[in-house]
Amino acid sequence: MIWPVVFITTDIINEYFGTKGVKRITTITIILIAYCFLIISLTIWLTPADFWLDVNKVEGSTFNINYAFSRIFGQGIGIIVGSLVAFLIGQLLDALVFAKLKRLTGHKMIWLRATGSTLISQFVDSFVVLYVAFYLMSPETFRWPLDQVAAVGSINYIYKFAVAISLTPLVYLGHFLIDKYLGKENAKKLKDEAIAQG
Repeated sequence: MIWPVVFITTDIINEYFGTKGVKRITTITIILIAYCFLIISLTIWLTPADFWLDVNKVEGSTFNINYAFSRIFGQGIGIIVGSLVAFLIGQLLDALVFAKLKRLTGHKMIWLRATGSTLISQFVDSFVVLYVAFYLMSPETFRWPLDQVAAVGSINYIYKFAVAISLTPLVYLGHFLIDKYLGKENAKKLKDEAIAQG
């Protein structure tokens, strides 16, 4: 649900700091996601304390909190890897398309480069994450068929498409606030440097 906002934010970063800024923030984000992946993996592999198992026993049931914990958070591993791959591809594609559109439009048509680059990158992101998480990395007994990946990816993309279009006014608001904060001359200088670097 948050990815359309992330891609719009990336476009604003790209506007002022170019692809170099986008690559830097993408790298930081990937490191943070990978850190979460590592912590979740280590937590699953740890043997739980006996008191934890006792506290979470359900009377008259064979409920095993450790099994439930591992199953729930273990599912996330494929999703995290899928998210990392999709995020990396999507962000780099977004930055590339944004930079090309910015060279064509200069300082005009913010809506075209922000929304256009987001719509293209979100399309790729919508399918890559599902393919990696639920087809490529999923155990065979839980693997989604490719038509399900396509169906869910299409629904995800329609949602992201609608959100990206509806957030376009926020891109203009972001530009207005940043330009006001930096001053017109400094903002223009940053934008010109971003175009030159693209």
